[in-house]
Formats: sequence, C-alpha cells, structure tokens
Amino acid sequence: MAVWKQILFLLVALAAAAAAWLNFFPGAPEVLARWGIEWAEATPSKGSGNAVDIRRQSDRGPQTAVITAPVITATINDKLSAIGTGRANATVAVNPYVAGRMTELTVTSGTEVEAGTIIARLDSDVEQIALERARIALDDARAKLERARTLRSSNAATAVQVADAEVVLENARLAVRDAELTLERRAITAPISGIVGILPIEAGNYVTTQTTVATIDDRSHIIVDFWVPERFAGIIAVGAPLTASLVARPGLSFEGTVSAVDNRLDEQSRTLRVQARLDNRDDTLRAGMSFQIAMRFPGDTYPSVDPLAIQWGTDGAFVWAIHDGKARRTPVRIIQRNTESVLVAADINAGDLVVTEGVHVVREGAELLIAKADPRASGAAIDAVPANAASGS
Repeated sequence: MAVWKQILFLLVALAAAAAAWLNFFPGAPEVLARWGIEWAEATPSKGSGNAVDIRRQSDRGPQTAVITAPVITATINDKLSAIGTGRANATVAVNPYVAGRMTELTVTSGTEVEAGTIIARLDSDVEQIALERARIALDDARAKLERARTLRSSNAATAVQVADAEVVLENARLAVRDAELTLERRAITAPISGIVGILPIEAGNYVTTQTTVATIDDRSHIIVDFWVPERFAGIIAVGAPLTASLVARPGLSFEGTVSAVDNRLDEQSRTLRVQARLDNRDDTLRAGMSFQIAMRFPGDTYPSVDPLAIQWGTDGAFVWAIHDGKARRTPVRIIQRNTESVLVAADINAGDLVVTEGVHVVREGAELLIAKADPRASGAAIDAVPANAASGS
C-alpha cells in the first residue's frame, strides 16, 4: 500500500476515534474546555438532547429544569457511647500473716468495717507464752543494769560490764516487741474501710498465708472501665463529665467524671482504655455492674449534601452548586457517607443549592431551571422556576 494511503487511513481512524470519544465520554466537554476548544459549536446535531441543543438553549436562556437540594450542616464525633464494667473503688482480699487454727470470726457477710477492725482471730497460746517470757527477760535485764551501775559507782564494776548490761537490756526490749508483734498478727484486721463479702471459711478451719479469709470492697465510689475508639483519643481528658446508666435498668443514670486515661492504645482493637468515677454514697451500685457510658464533645461540623449530588470526574468527586443562578462545578472531599446524606469538605455553605437530578445537562456557568414540588398538589406536580429566584426565596 502506498504511503499516502496509509497516512490517509490513519487520519480517518484517528478522526473516528475522536468522534467516538466526544460522543460517548462524559467528561469530554470539560477536557476540551480546559484546552480552549469549543467543540459543541461545530458538532452536528443528532437530537434534541445533545450538546449543541444544550449550548443553544443556554444562549437563549434557561430551558432545562433540574432538581436541587439545599446544603445543610452536620456534626460528627460529637458524642460517644460505650459499654463499661464497674468495680469497687478499692478491693482487698484479706490473708493472714501466719498460719494457724482460726478460733473466731468477728464479722459476718455484709458488715461495714473500718480500717484496723479485727475480723478474725487465730489460736495464740504459744505467742502469749512467748510474750510473757520476753517480759520476764526484760525485767531481769533491767535489774542487772541497775546493779551494774550501782557497782560502777563504787568502782566494783567496770565500764565494760555496764555497757554489756545496757546491750542485754536493749535486746530484751526488742524481744518483747517481737513477741508483741507476733501476738498481734494472730488477730486478722481489715486493711481498708469497706463492706465484707461472703466469708469463704468458718471458725475452726486451719488457714495459711495463702488462705483468703474475707474480701472487702470500698464501694463509696464505683470505677467504670470502658474502651473508646481511636478517634476520641485526643479529646478525652481527666475530669471530663459523663453520664452512666445501668444496662439492666436504663432509666437509672448517674453523673460522673473521667478519672484516668491510659497512655497508649490497644494495638489489636485500636481502642483506648478510660476509667470513670461514679459517686455511690447511697450504696446503690455494686462492683461488676454493666454501664452505658455517654459523653458529649464539640465535634466537627461539615456541609451535608444529598448522595445524588455527588458526581465523579477525572479529578475526583464534585457537586454542581448554584451561585447567582448559574451552575458552578465545586470539588468536594468526602468525609463520611451516611444512608441519606454525605458529609463533605468543600467550598459550599449551608443553604446553598446543589443539583441532585438532571446533572447530565448541567454545564459550567449555565443558567438552569429548578423544578420543585408544588405543596398544594397531592400528586407529583412540578413547577419550573429560575435558579436565581429559587435561591433567593
């Protein structure tokens, strides 16, 4: 085939490809417009809905009606809801210091005790004898020191003998203190103030240092542990107010504050551990209860548009916004998709109109008619009004 025929065939193929691209690619007019090419004036008309008719209608004035929806604002990250588990302000499992036979329990389940209250006693006969022996040794050491000092005054004893007697006396005093401490530890005391739980043992049982004699809960306050999503990590602070309601009794709620925030997130769940403190002066709450935690925050406010208003082009998402009665292509960045709305970051404000239906006929700078439902009609009657008139009503 001759070279000129090959060139001619190539030009015909390119022209056909260009015509197909212009007719079937939705973004072709915008691309050519950016290149400074007005293709619509030279493209032959094939119907009443093509680009030539639209351009001519735009020159004559608004001819095609579109449906719009107003932009509203919506706030996200303004509230938190979480489930937490309560525990006592302090919980202590009481174990004896030494092993022995329990002879007496001085409290019962549910007894309110103060710190230092004796709750049980172990057999202490051996310890009593040891204490009496230590006291006798102390009296003897004290008497020997007195004799040594008397003899020293008459030079019948040396200074070394007096010093030895003083050492013996101090050792005797330490032995008495040791015997008293050993005897005291035969009595089991409450380390904190609180409520005694169910006692797991009875008088007469042999206990060791590993045996739990009683469990005491200080439930003057209830600590609720709960976990929050990562996005709240930077806005939750100690002292922030919250509301906690019982899952088992939703109508009963309590006011509290954040008492502690963990210093790191859980790597598996990407959640942050937070503790809340609830006042329990009436002793209504118990450790182990389940709570519904609710918190409020300022949140982030964004424009909200109808999902049908979101369009996609070669440069990303955009909406057709109406300003001064004319269409303007406005790029948007989608923040959150909801069932009936889409939150976006864009140069639009609440009350602005965006096109939701009829977007295929909208062009940059074109004047449009807005079709709105007639509230007086029971059917789907549509009135067409100019865009600038609708935006001002």
